[in-house]
Amino acid sequence: MSVSGGVGASFDPDRIAGLRGHASPGTGASRGGSWVRAAVVILGFVGALYVIEGIDMVLSYDLPAGSAGQLDAAGIEPREVSGLDGILWAPLLHGGWEHLFANTLPLLVLGFLVLLSGIGRGIAATAIIWVIAGIGTWLTGSTGSVHVGASSIVFGWLTYLICRGWFARNVGQIVVGLVILVFYGSMLWGVLPSDPRISWQGHLFGAVGGVLAGWVLSSDERRRRRGASVGRAVPTR
Repeated sequence: MSVSGGVGASFDPDRIAGLRGHASPGTGASRGGSWVRAAVVILGFVGALYVIEGIDMVLSYDLPAGSAGQLDAAGIEPREVSGLDGILWAPLLHGGWEHLFANTLPLLVLGFLVLLSGIGRGIAATAIIWVIAGIGTWLTGSTGSVHVGASSIVFGWLTYLICRGWFARNVGQIVVGLVILVFYGSMLWGVLPSDPRISWQGHLFGAVGGVLAGWVLSSDERRRRRGASVGRAVPTR
């Protein structure tokens, strides 16, 4: 996949909001508000996952123990046309409370950090990860399987946080990425095939989506660096 260099500025939602006067970066009030907004959005998203799992439990109360929930059938079915809509729904569904509990803490921590740099930018990164993870899983998943769970988003947020600073040459983001790598880097082993009940394909393509999101959303900074480099005066003797 290739992304043209002209996409960057118009694809940066927070830059656009700033130009329209909807954001005033650099003020203490703005920084404080960004923390609150990021916390509210990620708590709302995770709360919605719990509501969805609760609905699934109610709908599936008469199913045998250990069987998939009613809503889980809406997950990704690899290479089935009827399973394409699972790309949209899969990250919202989980194979039981234990599955959701395992994803909750990394969703809260990584999601908060992603959204902290801007709600629009965080949502754009998440959308890229969501689509890449879903398409990759649909293309490569095992025949007859159904893939659900927000872990694909978790892996995407993880790689996005690790790589975005390097793409943007932003020292603060690089430091955050290194800290995240220390605490959560061992999760990256999850992109390798292991337990057949675990969607390593979702993990792998979620991680790929995170790297792509970091590259796409840093295009503004890359273009600014190129412009600064081209605009330097050539020394004369």
